[in-house]
Amino acid sequence: MNMVVLTKGVPDFREGQVSFDEDGHLERGETPTVMNPNDEHALEAALQTKVRQGGTVSVMSMGPPGYGDVLREAMESVYADDLYLLSDREMAAADTWATAITIATALEEMEPSPDLVFAGFKTADGETGHTGPQTCWAYGMPIVTHVVSLEIDPDEERLRAKRLVEGDIEEIETVETSLPAFVVADPEFEPSYRRAEHRLRHRDLREETRERAADHEEHMTVWDHADLNLDPDYIGLDGSPTVVSSVDPIPKAPAEREATMVDPERDEEMRQVFEEMAPLAGGE
Repeated sequence: MNMVVLTKGVPDFREGQVSFDEDGHLERGETPTVMNPNDEHALEAALQTKVRQGGTVSVMSMGPPGYGDVLREAMESVYADDLYLLSDREMAAADTWATAITIATALEEMEPSPDLVFAGFKTADGETGHTGPQTCWAYGMPIVTHVVSLEIDPDEERLRAKRLVEGDIEEIETVETSLPAFVVADPEFEPSYRRAEHRLRHRDLREETRERAADHEEHMTVWDHADLNLDPDYIGLDGSPTVVSSVDPIPKAPAEREATMVDPERDEEMRQVFEEMAPLAGGE
């Protein structure tokens, strides 16, 4: 069973981490990059499959060289065997379509070809949810979206999954498809390790990965557009049909907390601090 998990680096949108310029625009160079939170569910789905069925897991991302740290984080999460980074200037500023074309081409270059490709629901910066399905269309395999649980029958080469259906009411439907297949994990996905042998396997994989993740660059393959034989006119900014008509500055939120400056050299001010903290600490 050969699996690939797609992930992306996104700005760290936690309070205090995001940097904006005076017009309210995101300053990516001043904002830390982290692994897209929704990709964690795809990683969990791949790890569950590896624990239950065996096989290998590769993690793939498209982005600048700094995304190597994102891939290292993903390796630690899914206990991946190797990493793939698609990176050069020709790929920069791609929309979801150009990104999908690039990733699908990279998947075609992999040996052996993947039996399962996992992707997250959507990214925290783009919020479109397009890249996974578009990559699947370009690569050419059946897709199951909003997956909350899955089982693999390796002998029959079948995937059986439960997926969340949202409408007037929330429903769960069960679907089947042949392998290879593309899986988009829903945020409601919960990995399950009911059997003792699975829990022991999970533990062993974690131990094996620690050394590998410490030297993750030795397990990372970097491909540029020439390696993938991609025409620059069809990738990156030039290959992106999306046209952004305007960008609205993000309004700066008003401060929700008040701060009182305290001089630690002033006994009276420090006494007030302790008086405020004592009830919260359960003291007198």
